[in-house]
Amino acid sequence: MPKAYVALGSNLNEPATQVKKAFSALDELPKTKVIKQSSLYKTAPVGYGDQPNFINAVAEISTQLDPEALLKNLLDIEQAFGRERTFANAPRILDLDLLYYENIVRNTAYLTLPHPRMHLRGFVLLPLAEIAPNLEISTSGEATKEGNHTSNVVKLAACFLNQGIVKLDNQNQT
Repeated sequence: MPKAYVALGSNLNEPATQVKKAFSALDELPKTKVIKQSSLYKTAPVGYGDQPNFINAVAEISTQLDPEALLKNLLDIEQAFGRERTFANAPRILDLDLLYYENIVRNTAYLTLPHPRMHLRGFVLLPLAEIAPNLEISTSGEATKEGNHTSNVVKLAACFLNQGIVKLDNQNQT
């Protein structure tokens, strides 16, 4: 089955609990199984600063859903958790982003793969590097086969090691 990577984030209503429940919700998707899940990471908000810190993580899944169907299911999970899209980068109960899907490149109004900004986000790269250290991801910011530059996720994540992103242990989940 194809592999995909999903970023999870929350900063409302006990964020660590929301992310843990979201891992379970991913595992309950049809034709989908969570293979690996990263640790939880505490991160400062990006884009809109007047809000609580986030808890972020990444899941590696295997799925028989095509990328568009997977994205629709991710959006359905967000809605079931109570996600409201009030403005860009607003606080949220749950955010699920499809980062990467088995070497598939898409650039449509509905879906861009690989995720065009994941290489710029420490809160994505650090948990992704934890569970997929050999993954090569696009650093061009555009989902095109021509002129696409790739880099190892661990190398990219190293740029964010001293940026205040804190890996949480099992005893310190808030």
